[in-house]
Amino acid sequence: MEAPRIIAALVRVLRDVGTAEELAQDALVAALEQWPRDGVPDKPGAWLMTTARNRAIDRIRHRVLVEKKHEAISHDLDDVYDEQEARMFAALDDDIGDDLLRLVFTACHPVLSPEAQVALTLRLLGGLSTDEIARAFLLPEATIAQRIVRAKRALADPAVVYEVPRGEDLQARLAAVLRVVYLVFNEGYAATAGGDWMRPALCDEALRLGRVLAGLMPLESEVHGLVALMELQASRASARTAADGTPILLLEQDRSRWDRLLIQRGLAALATAERLGGAAGPYALQAALAACHARAARPEDTDWNRIHALYQVLLRQTPSPVIELNRAVALSMAQGPAAALEVVDRLKDDPALSGYHLLPSVRGDLLSKLGRHDEAAAEFHRAAAMTRNDRERDLLNERATAAEKLIARPGTGQGSE
Repeated sequence: MEAPRIIAALVRVLRDVGTAEELAQDALVAALEQWPRDGVPDKPGAWLMTTARNRAIDRIRHRVLVEKKHEAISHDLDDVYDEQEARMFAALDDDIGDDLLRLVFTACHPVLSPEAQVALTLRLLGGLSTDEIARAFLLPEATIAQRIVRAKRALADPAVVYEVPRGEDLQARLAAVLRVVYLVFNEGYAATAGGDWMRPALCDEALRLGRVLAGLMPLESEVHGLVALMELQASRASARTAADGTPILLLEQDRSRWDRLLIQRGLAALATAERLGGAAGPYALQAALAACHARAARPEDTDWNRIHALYQVLLRQTPSPVIELNRAVALSMAQGPAAALEVVDRLKDDPALSGYHLLPSVRGDLLSKLGRHDEAAAEFHRAAAMTRNDRERDLLNERATAAEKLIARPGTGQGSE
């Protein structure tokens, strides 16, 4: 959790993303070596920052010597070092005023493609692995690895100036920044891999960045739309898992455990986005979808027809097989599983979803509702084999087992439900 902050501070001084990440990793390695022996310091974050800072100063000192700046060494060396340290910890004097947010905008430099901007920022800000980023993009891991390497190489070019964008340049990078924050939140809300269903710290960090960004750009409707979406989604966090960490699906959640304060904040942010004329923006539309659930006191009170209509609008604006899959889920709730299965079956051969575990998961759910339990079990098993998240795999295997038990029961064959 400290790594992004350290990298952000070092990038501001060193103007080199790759070197900053390397020095931050060095500090973490030093902690692994020293803390078991000496004990964890009272302020581990400050210890890591100091260690990284000292290594940065050593790197600067080495660079000065290599470049043979004899005059600076003989007359002003201490001042040079002091200036570097002062720049690292001085209060910021530009429009952003937050190191992590500054790092996001810096990594979204126009010399990088939009895809590289997002991949690099996810790596630096969220600490996501290459595999996690690849799954977020539904792309091969090797492709994402190449993007990150090339992005660091491009930013290391001396011609690239590390600066906080302003005016029109700031606006131009906003779309990439919003996408980054959203993907970080998504990884926290539904962890790609590991033993936890959620990574709450990532959700908290994305929410914090979103709120800071909304304060920085109060007239940008999509910023408020994104904040609304994250607030409303985060409101369900405590109800999404049982005490032992087992996932709880949306329609089975205890809605009294939903955070009413976060819901109020989310609805207020959505109202702001709509007031600013951004009701049709992609984030505001997704927030409106989440609001339909937040406003329903019980699952049966959910306005699925409105949700389906909102997905249709969203699909027209940003065509995506994932959005189409989500529309199918809403269609199943509004019009029944048979209509939805037709939509899902058309997605089976979409190459973008070939490794997407939620496709067979949704199909299994629809088949189960139609009484086709043997096919449903096979789909749940297929989805379980695809996911990297241990909790989700267990849930899918349980659903497969439940479907298999129904196959042999009288009156539960195909078409009986």
